[in-house]
Amino acid sequence: MMRLYSGTVCPYSHRCRIVLFEKGMDFEVIDVDLMDKSEDLAAISPGGKVPVLVERDLVLTEANIINEYIDERFPHPQLMPADPVMRGRARLFLFRFEQELYSNVNIIMQGGKTADKARASIRDNLTQLSQILTKQKYLLGNDFSMLDVSVAPLLWRLDHYGIVLGKDAAPMLKYAERLFSRQGFIDSLTPAERAMRK
Repeated sequence: MMRLYSGTVCPYSHRCRIVLFEKGMDFEVIDVDLMDKSEDLAAISPGGKVPVLVERDLVLTEANIINEYIDERFPHPQLMPADPVMRGRARLFLFRFEQELYSNVNIIMQGGKTADKARASIRDNLTQLSQILTKQKYLLGNDFSMLDVSVAPLLWRLDHYGIVLGKDAAPMLKYAERLFSRQGFIDSLTPAERAMRK
């Protein structure tokens, strides 16, 4: 059985939990207290980072790598596009999300003088992305995909991070509610994550 070492409020771990629940497969989630990491985690993860996926002899770190592995290993429902061109586009989007969204999340979580600039950058990027959602249900078209998995934990945490989207981002906020109503998303939430939104 797959085991996922997962931070209870970690947005990267949350992405992996969403994929596992969307696939509806057997797995075990091992909650990790990031302030008090176990020796088990130290033995399998350099620097004690989460998420970590363990399956037999395989140990994977980094959310996008873990999620692509799960998607290839358990292809139904498929979350990465079957078409190589669309898959390439999806990977480019995922890379951009890391560069333009999640790098700023890390800055916000550390606090300090640049946190407000990071919040503004996330707000602007999400507002720009919302234009896509005026024409389609999800980021890659009308089917739920790995792009939606990637952005969902961030959208869930907007209030928590102090990010306020304006009227221009209304399609993004409607889209977020669609994501939050999916059973896979609901099942993926930890009690601590549920408490992030009122």
